[in-house]
Amino acid sequence: MIDLRSDTVTRPTAQMWEAMRAAPLGDDVLGDEPTVQALELKVASLLGQDAALFVPSGTMANQLAIRTVCEGGDEILAHRESHIIHYETGSPAALSGCMISPLDGLGGVFDADAVRGAIRHRDQHAPLSRMLVVENTCNRGGGTVWSVEQFASVATAARVGGLHLHIDGARLMNACVALGVGPRDFTSHADSVSLCFSKGLGAPVGSALAGSHACIARARRFRKMFGGAMRQSGLLAAAAIYALDHHVARLAEDHANARTLAAGIAEVAGLTLEGTAEKIPTNMVFFRVKSALGSAQAFCDRLREAGVLALALSSDRVRMVTHLDVSTNDISHARAAIASTAKSSKAGA
Repeated sequence: MIDLRSDTVTRPTAQMWEAMRAAPLGDDVLGDEPTVQALELKVASLLGQDAALFVPSGTMANQLAIRTVCEGGDEILAHRESHIIHYETGSPAALSGCMISPLDGLGGVFDADAVRGAIRHRDQHAPLSRMLVVENTCNRGGGTVWSVEQFASVATAARVGGLHLHIDGARLMNACVALGVGPRDFTSHADSVSLCFSKGLGAPVGSALAGSHACIARARRFRKMFGGAMRQSGLLAAAAIYALDHHVARLAEDHANARTLAAGIAEVAGLTLEGTAEKIPTNMVFFRVKSALGSAQAFCDRLREAGVLALALSSDRVRMVTHLDVSTNDISHARAAIASTAKSSKAGA
């Protein structure tokens, strides 16, 4: 089975397993987990922040940033397609009592004018604009990448407007590899950053939140409150360290495979590729299923029978994601399966 549902489905490599088995362990809640501490120092240095905190998931990293900075009744600015809106179960409201002001922009990317226009005037009737969240890459936007210049412009608008700028950097390393830049080209403008190890980087579990010493000290308390403090978590931290050391540069292979996959989809009658194959920004491919082939879910069900897994996002939209467990040969097989499934779907309609 070729699993293209997400880059979260990867399995640890043999070398990653060895790193996990060899990791010295302690108790992170008691403050003596050496491998977790090593990871946190590594992430803080990589992102140019004072400190970092290892957490179970990207959702927790984002929500800790929000809870650490915001108070009940505050407002968060974020693109309307953001992960914190669609995939974090209403956590900003439930955990921090915050509203979200949705911003518009093509592919999940907005400009400085959108930020300036959304910041509230200080008034007792209005919520307080407290935080701006920028997702890079933007999942629902198509795996899109912010340019360094536009990001810096937005960051300046946030700073002038008194906003805390948080980067939802679940796939930040994909963005960096796609542009050929370092993470600090983005994170030097940010007040906090989340980074996920269990997506394209291929670790089984875990994310990190990075920021100032004060931010991370406060986040550590809320991590315990939210149930995210773990004991011998060095097993997982070792996988994350291995991923950062060995799986960043290879993200370019996933991006190339995504473009190859997209080129095949573009040739299939009844499917409409979003964008153009040569301009697929990172490791995500989105396409629409025309009504003659049935719904997106029905198409994915038939595709599963052909040995390929994909994710239906709506009645007609499908997402496929390349990752380290998908080879170039797998992409060739997936292209053939997609074409044959579309042909048989049309014949049976």
